[in-house]
Amino acid sequence: MTGQLAFVESPVQLLNVLEWAHTQSPGGRTVPATGDPADAEPADALTVVVLSPTDPMSRGQLRRMAQLARDHGLTVHWQEARGGRGSLARTLRELARPLRAAERVIIGDPFSRYVQLLLTLFAPRHLTVVDDGTATMEFAAQLGRGERLVRWHRKGSLGPRELVLAPVTTLARRRLAPAGKRTVEIFTSLPVEAPPGVTVTENAYAWTRDTFGPPLLTGGADLVGTSLVETGVVDADHYARVVDELARAHGATRYFAHRRESAEKLHRIAVDTGLQVVRPDLPLELIARRGPIGRTVVSFPSTVVHTLPLALAGTGVKVAVVEIAPEWLRATASPRAQGFLAGVAGTAAHEVDRLTTRVTQHTDRLEFG
Repeated sequence: MTGQLAFVESPVQLLNVLEWAHTQSPGGRTVPATGDPADAEPADALTVVVLSPTDPMSRGQLRRMAQLARDHGLTVHWQEARGGRGSLARTLRELARPLRAAERVIIGDPFSRYVQLLLTLFAPRHLTVVDDGTATMEFAAQLGRGERLVRWHRKGSLGPRELVLAPVTTLARRRLAPAGKRTVEIFTSLPVEAPPGVTVTENAYAWTRDTFGPPLLTGGADLVGTSLVETGVVDADHYARVVDELARAHGATRYFAHRRESAEKLHRIAVDTGLQVVRPDLPLELIARRGPIGRTVVSFPSTVVHTLPLALAGTGVKVAVVEIAPEWLRATASPRAQGFLAGVAGTAAHEVDRLTTRVTQHTDRLEFG
């Protein structure tokens, strides 16, 4: 028995598995739905295993994305991978047979400890990595340099947990690299330089454009939120002030929240700015394509400054990225944070406007240029 097995842990990962599947069979249903990961047949069948996260927002979006994927022909198996004591052993036991049989394994987060553990136990014959945000850029760079895999916003030193898991990470990194008969593909919408021996395939969001839209455009602007405060990179007070100034400068009325943004921060934004805070029930690429969406979409440095221009191509929507100034960063932010975020903004598509900020002299007011 052979087949293709995808592991996803976020709604965007599942969206990009759909996009990858579309490139394999454009214009048609992708696989026959059978309902169980152990039944990944025939040889080219694609089964998606959702390694369910614990936070409610991610779970809700993933439930809706899973149904959307089923509606378009994918077999989707929901795995309560973090469901308490015994869930890890149960997941490994249930996935052992399909993992060993899979001709190709597709993953969305090479930094995931869960995925790394699976890769250490079962080496894939062929591996595809799909986007789960801008971390794909860091993964490709670290793989090319032969470095250990560390998320860009993490501190460089190893803590106790990292030390315990270091052997897993080291072996997983080898399994994520081409070797012998194993091929590695990165399927991405981001500007990624291919590491030696790795194939980079463009994700142009063709499935999204073919399936949804074009959207109705509103007259104003929409802001796209970020979890940079929650990950400890950007100062919360500075972020709130920037959001307020962006809303005033661009006449924005809505704020699309990142699924990891805290309820407290979003309440503050709604009260202080008057923006309508929207918690999307699907990835923003699908929300924007279905519409309605503002004629201008303003985002902080994130994947959407690369993906939205593709998903919204030909609609007339303008995307702008706000560059992160050094004074925004917390003292505890990773030393790599500024350079990485600047790279995300600087490599956005040429049609994306770049907005710089500065604090005007003798005031706390920000100006955008």
